[in-house]
Amino acid sequence: MSDSARADTAPPAGPRWDPFKSWPGWARNLLRVAGWAAGLSLSAAVTLLTLVAIALSVAYPNLPDIAGLSDYRPKLPLRVISADGVMLGEFGEERRQFTPIGQIPKVMKDAVLAIEDAHFYEHGGVDYKGVLRAGIASLSEFKSQGASTITMQLARNFYLSTEKTFTRKIYEILLALKIESQLSKEQILEIYMNQIYLGQRAYGFAAASEVYFGKSLHDITVAEAAMLAGLPKAPSAYNPIANPRRAKVRQQYIIDRMVENGYLTVEQAETARQQTLRYRSAVEPKVHAQYVAETVRQLIYAQYGEETYSRGLNVHVTINATEQEVAYRALRKGLMDYERRQVYRGPEAYVDLPSKAKDIDARIAEALADHMDNDELLAAVVVEASPKRVVAVLQSGESITVTGDGLKPVASGLSERGPPKNRIRPGAVVRVVKGPKGDWSLTQQPEVEGAFVAMQPTDGQIRAMVGGFDFDKSKFNHVTQAWRQPGSSFKPFIYSAALERGFTPLTTINDAPLFFDATATGSQPWEPKNFDGKFEGPMPLRQALAKSKNMVSIRILQAIGPAYAQDWVTRFGFEPEKHPAFLTMALGAGVVTPLQMAGAYSVFANGGYRINPVLIARVTDSKGRVLQETKPQVLDASVRTIDARNAFMMTQLLREVTRSGTAARATALRRPDIAGKTGTTNDSLDAWFAGYQPDLVAVVWIGYDTPRKLGDRETGGGLALPVWMEYMATALKSIPPRSLPPPEGVALHGSDWMYEEFGPGAGVTSLGMEDQLPPQAPSEDERKSILDLFKR
Repeated sequence: MSDSARADTAPPAGPRWDPFKSWPGWARNLLRVAGWAAGLSLSAAVTLLTLVAIALSVAYPNLPDIAGLSDYRPKLPLRVISADGVMLGEFGEERRQFTPIGQIPKVMKDAVLAIEDAHFYEHGGVDYKGVLRAGIASLSEFKSQGASTITMQLARNFYLSTEKTFTRKIYEILLALKIESQLSKEQILEIYMNQIYLGQRAYGFAAASEVYFGKSLHDITVAEAAMLAGLPKAPSAYNPIANPRRAKVRQQYIIDRMVENGYLTVEQAETARQQTLRYRSAVEPKVHAQYVAETVRQLIYAQYGEETYSRGLNVHVTINATEQEVAYRALRKGLMDYERRQVYRGPEAYVDLPSKAKDIDARIAEALADHMDNDELLAAVVVEASPKRVVAVLQSGESITVTGDGLKPVASGLSERGPPKNRIRPGAVVRVVKGPKGDWSLTQQPEVEGAFVAMQPTDGQIRAMVGGFDFDKSKFNHVTQAWRQPGSSFKPFIYSAALERGFTPLTTINDAPLFFDATATGSQPWEPKNFDGKFEGPMPLRQALAKSKNMVSIRILQAIGPAYAQDWVTRFGFEPEKHPAFLTMALGAGVVTPLQMAGAYSVFANGGYRINPVLIARVTDSKGRVLQETKPQVLDASVRTIDARNAFMMTQLLREVTRSGTAARATALRRPDIAGKTGTTNDSLDAWFAGYQPDLVAVVWIGYDTPRKLGDRETGGGLALPVWMEYMATALKSIPPRSLPPPEGVALHGSDWMYEEFGPGAGVTSLGMEDQLPPQAPSEDERKSILDLFKR
């Protein structure tokens, strides 16, 4: 545009005309900085940013009320305590020690300002140059540009998510401007220093000083102040207890910044660098019971509402802390073992590593802040990669090397022929796990899920509950919320019904093919198969259950009637509408939850009584007064649901499963009193094991949230049973084997117990014997014999 053209549009002589006079000051400043950055005049910048500025002006009045910033009140926590006195979880608990700005030591304020916002008292809430720099960088790929002022951090931490998007940054800016317009600088700094999260459940620097150093903030040294000032950026990455090396590097950098900004002399800085810091030992809950704690929170909230977080309630639960941790470890191990057999899906993310070696550690720390360690499953960033060797850096800053067998689970990701998106290369965010001998392996976070629950069959008290692989990944509690097909683990309830109709352990039933039209199944024609695809012909009922023969279960259900069986299973707590009265019920085609299954198997374990699961034993207030208490359930006639002899005989049948059947590997526990049943649904979508002895019932389920095949060779006996065994090995260690005495109405014939009225020759002696076996392929031994004949 020419000078003459500019003159044509210039305002009349007199006071200088400002076209943005009606705009808020922050909008004018932003526009000027943007114009400066683009090398444009103010009027040229208008052409580019008018629409954006108008949008911001419209959004500004709709920002949330910030009154809560200066009116926060800490909550009295809801505490969840195990039966053996261990803290399992807290809700509303926040370690805070409010300290007025005038009482916060100058050295602490100086350290924070030096690293977080050196121009805090000069800007109006936004560092426009820094924001623009970050915005330009984000056009290609997000990188931390240090653009957030203390006011912007306050806005983000109180009102916004942590996602790194342009939209969130805009709202962060607007909120910061609103905060600056309503609060003084001293008020903003006071709120920030009292409410910023600094790890270890500590909010604010006064609380952090107690948590990390065990001392009052008033007694803080320069070195300690610099260490604490490094925490806001990433509390876990710069935690001096968990990551001392990385925290030390950041502390030294902050001391340098304090010198640069005139807060320290060179001599004071050198003294601070030489100080050896002594930390307070962290006392954090060691028991992984997040699903338990969350279930309790929901139950208590339903009763007490918002008072849940303000009354200081202590909820004592039935969980045994030791067994809970064993269950947690057992389930995770089972899921991780399965995951190692799956195809590698590739790194979780990729980050650009700086070319300068001194900048790499900080970039890794920043990247891993978005990929937290998952207990023993640690996040790491790869710095070197080849098919034979991978070097990666952990969140702690430790460098590890993986070779040999440790690379096998991710071999496809190291192959040059693999897809680029799955390739492990420098900058890849991966998962590593340390073996018992100190060796490292590369792996991946499981997609498969699982559930574990154990309860006492005598009173319903839940001893352990693990609702999934990782609570932080998914709050969905598979123990109580996952409705899944039980598969063959449902068969015992059909067999229990059959005992009442004259079937005995010695009833001979034909394991031969079957075919049904749509009227029998309720959907479509059906030609069921056994899991191994083989038919073995006539066999006793006891053996058929041990081998989990589908054809036998279907014949039994057909004989007793689906409607009768549907009614019978309600005695165990199953809803009839979830188990339609069709022959597919024989194979567990209905839906159950793991907690339901634990309650149902308890009926067999306790001699025929139906009990309700109990998690909360009692609730007390902050003064120890008992607000509610669960009375122990009594096994009497009022809760009897099946006859004692039915429960007794089913236990004998299910012990055969763990002795010689699909759960025979359970003999490794060397206990004659255990019983149970494996379960694998059609297409191996779900894997189960439900087992018990008179004092304890435990159920394990493994499967995908969105059902898909676990694998052709994956079964309840191979996946779920090992988890159950690992738990039981600990839980039953101090409990001697025992069995319930034979009740009235049963008699021993040989090695089999039977109802007295259905002894040998009475009741149902055989079933399906008229059906013919199809031609069978010769066995390996038979094939060799035939070949030998030809050789002759």
